[in-house]
Amino acid sequence: MTADHSFGRLDDDDYPAYTMGRAAELLGTTQSFLRAVGEARLITPLRSAGGHRRYSRYQLRIAARARKLVDHGTPIEAACRIVILEEQLEEAQRINAEYRRAAEASKAPAA
Repeated sequence: MTADHSFGRLDDDDYPAYTMGRAAELLGTTQSFLRAVGEARLITPLRSAGGHRRYSRYQLRIAARARKLVDHGTPIEAACRIVILEEQLEEAQRINAEYRRAAEASKAPAA
């Protein structure tokens, strides 16, 4: 990947732009926290060619949600499960809204 191609991906929420150290710094947490949320399967960082973990902005937002719960006393495994369930609920609600719109559109009288 060329530098020009990478530069164009800066706006991509899924682009793994952050090293583990930088991700931990941005979240105000430790690298062990990031490893723990990975072990709990909340996020799965991509790996660089050298095998180093790389995180996207989307993954950092998810990890930040888990960190908030942990900061309020929720065990990390439970926090990760809560965030996973929240993500699943959001997706289900999005799909249901699409189905409702499609059903309403099919009922609309032809002009």
